[in-house]
Amino acid sequence: MRQSTGPTLSDTVETLILDLLEWMGPNPRTYDEVLEAWRTSCPRFPVWEDANERGFIARHRAPGRGALVSVSAAGVEHLRKNRQPSPR
Repeated sequence: MRQSTGPTLSDTVETLILDLLEWMGPNPRTYDEVLEAWRTSCPRFPVWEDANERGFIARHRAPGRGALVSVSAAGVEHLRKNRQPSPR
């Protein structure tokens, strides 16, 4: 039997969720922009769906901008606990 030495699927999805939260950053983005960049039809990589289910994404409405999304307080905390800021 062959043993895997690489990351598991759940590790990969977790890393991608952290990437999504980092990419979204501190300012709201339009819902369409985020979905275009992050939604996938691949059931193995449900990044957007998992982040939403975990409460990491907040939804807002803004006059003239429509539906906006941002990283929720839970998402900020998850990112803080699991990813070190990159040096600039």
